[in-house]
Amino acid sequence: MSIRNEIKAQIVRAGFTMQELVDRLSDDYGWSGSVSNLSAKLQRESIRYKEVIELADVLGYELVWQRRRDA
Repeated sequence: MSIRNEIKAQIVRAGFTMQELVDRLSDDYGWSGSVSNLSAKLQRESIRYKEVIELADVLGYELVWQRRRDA
């Protein structure tokens, strides 16, 4: 699954529209209020790790690094 599709699936699972998410990101973290800016980052797969952490926070997720069992 692409990064874009994975993030968009998480947005839907969390019950947000793209506009609602962008509004919250703008309020909480000072992101641009433009859905097209977020969509372009997802399309180009140029979203920064810091932005993914903030996005996950707004969606109610915590990103955790977990060692694989086979490592």
